[in-house]
Amino acid sequence: MNTESRPSSGRQSESSEDSGSGEGVDAIAFYLPQFHPIPENDEWWGPGFTEWTNVARARRMYPSHYQPRIPGELGFYDLRLPETRQAQADLAKEYGISAFCYWHYWFGSGKQLLQRPFEEVLSSGEPDFPFCLGWANQTWSGIWHGAPERVLMEQTYPGDADFRAHFDAVLPAFLDRRYFRIEGRPLFYVFNPGSLPEPQRFLDLWRGLAAEAGLPGIFFVGGLSSRTHRLSGAAFDAVVVEGVPSRRIRRRAVLRRVARKLGLPDVRSFRRFSATFPLGTGDGQSFPVVMPGWDNTPRSGKNGVVLHGSRPEIFEEQVARAVAYVAADQPPGRRVVFIKSWNEWAEGNYLEPDQRFGRAYLEAFRAGAARGSRTRAQVR
Repeated sequence: MNTESRPSSGRQSESSEDSGSGEGVDAIAFYLPQFHPIPENDEWWGPGFTEWTNVARARRMYPSHYQPRIPGELGFYDLRLPETRQAQADLAKEYGISAFCYWHYWFGSGKQLLQRPFEEVLSSGEPDFPFCLGWANQTWSGIWHGAPERVLMEQTYPGDADFRAHFDAVLPAFLDRRYFRIEGRPLFYVFNPGSLPEPQRFLDLWRGLAAEAGLPGIFFVGGLSSRTHRLSGAAFDAVVVEGVPSRRIRRRAVLRRVARKLGLPDVRSFRRFSATFPLGTGDGQSFPVVMPGWDNTPRSGKNGVVLHGSRPEIFEEQVARAVAYVAADQPPGRRVVFIKSWNEWAEGNYLEPDQRFGRAYLEAFRAGAARGSRTRAQVR
């Protein structure tokens, strides 16, 4: 939503006039780096596995099911190529995305996965586009492939020494001029705060290390899976409620129970989801998450969930509602909307162009952001 002036460094100004567009509302898109092969995925799923493997083998599971989804102008890209990363950033900038939130995988004891694309962005200085990091702190299992009991990479928390090593690993990113900041503090997203053994201890330790490094602090954002969840008293600066649909078959949901017996995914209405997704927790600082679609059947098959009927015009309404809420309800300098996601192709939530819709979802995002900033309605 960058229609107002914004420093080329990507640092959010402390004044709302300089912090983005839409009355100072910034849009941060989650960014998946699993579009290049790594030895671990080769071992687990076969040589050359990337997220495109799941995308390409997807099949339609019921009439009017939109699968497979074929990428548009960016193609089946490889994130090891700087040209690809630049093309993504150029596209995001054109349609008003403020920053990418790269998913960051630190499993404990220094073990990382999928770090190459971001490391190359950091070391090369290109693309010159704002970013932040989101710690995807969860165990990797075979759940998406029908083997939930198979542990591929366990998320561990060895203790303070590992937290310090983790901080040292991300400090060069925090110090980069492109890093997205709120009130001068680098924004760091924690996907699953509840899995941290002592979340407040982690926050306090990193805040202390940030001060030692000359930073004014860290702006911690914690992820919640539903609006009823809380952060157990840990002092995060803000929370988001992702509201990602999970498969659930209620006793009275007869059609869904029948569908499951027939080997079909759980199909729900995208229009209904868009009209009811949570804007915030109603308790402290919170940021909404907008989502252009959801269909994880490329990963999960019959165990997946589909939000059926996603259309750009519905997504535009969703974005307008979220931006209006943030512009009216959040303090200047802290007005952020997250987008899930820039490129989660195997979950059916992506803004990148595909062959059916082209740039329509990007255009819908830009139009919805503009409408929401004009409305500034008190929406809850």
